[in-house]
Amino acid sequence: MSPSIRVVVVDDEPAVARLHTRFMSSYEGCEVVAIAGTGAEAIAAIQELEPDLVLLDLYLPGMSGLDVLRAVRAGSQRQPEIIALTAARDFDSVRVARLAGVRHYLVKPFSARDLYARVDAIARELAARPAGTLRQEDIDSFIGGATAAPPLPKGLSVETLDAVRRAIDESPWSTATEVGDRIGISRVTSRRYLEHLAHTGAVVRRLDYATAGRPSAQYAPAPRP
Repeated sequence: MSPSIRVVVVDDEPAVARLHTRFMSSYEGCEVVAIAGTGAEAIAAIQELEPDLVLLDLYLPGMSGLDVLRAVRAGSQRQPEIIALTAARDFDSVRVARLAGVRHYLVKPFSARDLYARVDAIARELAARPAGTLRQEDIDSFIGGATAAPPLPKGLSVETLDAVRRAIDESPWSTATEVGDRIGISRVTSRRYLEHLAHTGAVVRRLDYATAGRPSAQYAPAPRP
């Protein structure tokens, strides 16, 4: 299949840029067309190559990722989708990124699965892009697709949820006890997060009858469509 999503990777850390490039090169239908390590290189690559998607680090030498985004929005006729990849977790950074046109926002470190979930959404939208005049329901669907994920249930935190998800990515078919021991939380707390992920479809659950007594629940990442 010929590549359908052309990607520019922007990160000033060469090792991180190579990792993100491997992630995207392993995603069927994606082609990394350029890697940029500075804001100026990023702007030049995006304006010249007109990619469909940019993986944009917000911390760049001499020019922030948001400055790159503003320059691209102002000076490029063909506008790419943007996934921000950053260590910034504060509300102002997230809000400014959203207002500047960032489609998805991933906090480092993250797994390939975390990234693929965002790329999946963009790929589906590009594949189903309607032609001609949009109906109101088309507009509502498109605008709604860019909104943030619903809030977590009371008592759950994004940071712990990410840690639980990474633990499952790294060791599929783990129990709540094993995940809890790995990241330093109780079995009961671990199970709450795992059951939430199972409810949302992010992980799958099975019962292990090989152990004595009651069967134990094991969890693994849900297969990508």
